[in-house]
Amino acid sequence: MSFFELAKKRYSVRKYVSKSVEEEKLTKILEAGRIAPTAANFQPQRLIVVQKEEGLTKLKKSADIKGAPLAIIICSDHNTSWKRRYDNKDTADIDASIVTTHMMLQATELGLGSVWICHFEPDILREEFKLPDNFEPINILAIGYASPEEDASQNASPDRHDSRRKPLSETVFFETL
Repeated sequence: MSFFELAKKRYSVRKYVSKSVEEEKLTKILEAGRIAPTAANFQPQRLIVVQKEEGLTKLKKSADIKGAPLAIIICSDHNTSWKRRYDNKDTADIDASIVTTHMMLQATELGLGSVWICHFEPDILREEFKLPDNFEPINILAIGYASPEEDASQNASPDRHDSRRKPLSETVFFETL
């Protein structure tokens, strides 16, 4: 499958079947995150894999994971993230986003659905998962097998980008705005 086919196939799954994600698929997803580029190769990502009922119950106090049987909490360690010297911009959120994108696309290639979740209560997440102060939860990636009705929805159509995305002429500028 080409990159464009993969990227167009991926969509935000908001309803999952209860089937667990196989360990070998989870390992590939985590490996995709491990090889993702990060600023200065500092690799500040810290991934919390949540798939047991106790962990999922704790996670649901902070976020709606749409019934997914697996979620990965993507955190960044601010003690190890790269900072731009000119203005001290911390790239932790950027690095975490690149890692999440790699994992999300790998899940798609493996026939799994995912949804990127930023709507969560960080304080609850910190408390429930005992995150140290230097760890910031950036996002959550819910992963699993899409329910049949979700998979058949218009949201899953690879052609949806033709009507739901702005044309390049509205988002790309050459040399100047």
